[in-house]
Amino acid sequence: MGVMAVLMLPLLLLAISGLLFIYQEVSRLWSKSVVQNKVVVITDALSGLGKECARVFHMGGARLVLCGKNWERLENLYDALISVADPSKTFTPKLVLLDFSDISCVQDVAKEVLDCYGCVDILINNASMKVKGPAHKISLELDKRIMDANYFGPITLTKVLLPNMISRRTGQIVLVNNIQGKFGIPFRTAYAASKHAALGFFDCLRAEVEEFDVAVSTVSPTFIRSYHVHPGHGNWEASIWKFFSRKLTYGVHPVDVAEEVMRTVRRKKQEVLMANPIPRAAIYVRTFFPEFFFAVVACGVKEQLNVPEEG
Repeated sequence: MGVMAVLMLPLLLLAISGLLFIYQEVSRLWSKSVVQNKVVVITDALSGLGKECARVFHMGGARLVLCGKNWERLENLYDALISVADPSKTFTPKLVLLDFSDISCVQDVAKEVLDCYGCVDILINNASMKVKGPAHKISLELDKRIMDANYFGPITLTKVLLPNMISRRTGQIVLVNNIQGKFGIPFRTAYAASKHAALGFFDCLRAEVEEFDVAVSTVSPTFIRSYHVHPGHGNWEASIWKFFSRKLTYGVHPVDVAEEVMRTVRRKKQEVLMANPIPRAAIYVRTFFPEFFFAVVACGVKEQLNVPEEG
């Protein structure tokens, strides 16, 4: 009996692995069928995540509208997508110049998309602008630029496209946000404020449009790391420590986030948090033990201020 159990264990593990593989493949194919022939608008398609979302949805047969600030880079992305996809199963992406620093152009962009396709099935609000520094050293002008890129830009585009979704009684809006929409950390005042505002807007919108069968989803990773990370000049040990402690431990790869966005669209999830246990725990501590959370954060700031800067 003992020998049989030992022999059966590897077979059982192999069978479970096979079932998991089959499930993942079926899930991937199902995800692609969900977006086939759908009009999908992706803002900031030139970012690492934007490119991966473009790749995933293009391979799924979506009618892509790729938005970005730089026309030459948009054309490069276009060429990259066309070169790796089967033309008989995919659609030619549409390229649109869009810069949220100029809110007045958003209306024209939305009109151009609607005139071209007649509708938008999925809007992926991916555009984001970051800034780091003490609050008193960040100018109000920069604060406003951050709010335009992270809040007013996405909600303006959403407001323009939303009536079409409501009238058709179908559609989905995906906000790629950040864990800092849940709690703020020092030296990120403008960024965290914009992410809080965006999350609040789309949480409210979700309830408002539910009766019209329009889904609103938010995907909040800790932060999205770059494809290639190289230690900076200066102290090698400090660079290596930063690399392992932040980039590998807490950062999320653009490919993983893009796949999660696709799953979110397929399952119409309302909220997705892509974070390791420590950031997740921080959310609960912030909610139930705010005084402790603020004390720990304040200690971290004091320690950082006491460390002399390099160079």
